[in-house]
Amino acid sequence: MTAKVMLFIAFFLPWFSLFFASSKTIKRFMPVTILTCLLMTIIFQIAYTYKWWIIHQYIVPWGYMIDVSFAYGIFAVGTFWIFRFTSHKFILYTTVNFLMDAFMCFAALPLLALLGIAEYDKISPWQYLLVIYGLSFIIYAYQKWQETIFKHAE
Repeated sequence: MTAKVMLFIAFFLPWFSLFFASSKTIKRFMPVTILTCLLMTIIFQIAYTYKWWIIHQYIVPWGYMIDVSFAYGIFAVGTFWIFRFTSHKFILYTTVNFLMDAFMCFAALPLLALLGIAEYDKISPWQYLLVIYGLSFIIYAYQKWQETIFKHAE
């Protein structure tokens, strides 16, 4: 399987999993999913500027700056499902996020390097783990704020 096919699958396949979520659940967690996409776009722009990693294979013309398959596919939809199953259990939420982020930093990204898709450059896996794990606290706070809006709207 070519790298580009894998990237397309990583982008589109996670979104099909939303067919297994109710419309109420999608309405509840889509705002935090969209915020996550925005924040990952910013992180990727910072990473491009400071050469945290190099993206060799991409599926859109600007893909050398933003890994669309990750930021708008796996990571975005993964955030949705993590909130769906852990939204009111902060310890479980942080634990699951840490485990998923650690897998991404220490297993998935090194695998991408072996496949010639992307590789770390001027950031270590530990530093990247701190960045994306730190992001999980920002989006958790946002979701808690968002929940108060939904309570007042009912």
